[in-house]
Amino acid sequence: MSSDSDAMPGKIFGYEKQVHTGRNSIEDFLENLKGIILGPVIWVRETIVKPNQKDYNYYHEQLRRVPTVDQCYDDDRLCKWEANQQLIRDKLIDSNILSILRQRYEDCRIYESPDGIRKCKPLSDIYQEAEENYSIKYGDLGVAVTAERCYAKQLNRMIWERRHGPVGTGMKKDSL
Repeated sequence: MSSDSDAMPGKIFGYEKQVHTGRNSIEDFLENLKGIILGPVIWVRETIVKPNQKDYNYYHEQLRRVPTVDQCYDDDRLCKWEANQQLIRDKLIDSNILSILRQRYEDCRIYESPDGIRKCKPLSDIYQEAEENYSIKYGDLGVAVTAERCYAKQLNRMIWERRHGPVGTGMKKDSL
């Protein structure tokens, strides 16, 4: 009981007692007992735990970006493993973003039920674009996604677009 607030008659070890209701002495006894039991717990939390606690949320952890697979040497297995782990984390994040966008669109459609298609068009466009980008990046890679395969897919797509235009428009005709 080092602080002045603990010496107040309404507090027991930092636990604030309920104001006396005047109903009976049993309630007063139980309130004092509750203060004796919870008071030390509250005191430890406020004087020891909170001052020594880091001030960040665990779900906002930011991991450093590792070199991509094209920046790794051919014989550097650890660098390639880190690049694969980074790709797996990125794929998980992208799939979660896609599922959140899908859920928002479906919720909008349910909420706006008769006019859902018209009123939820902006959400639909955002979801369609995100789904297309996800398919471009991770589609046709299969279950065992590796950073090397994903990088090779990106290179092949860039070469195709340079020669024939955007994917899905067909091949250009050779002009002689």
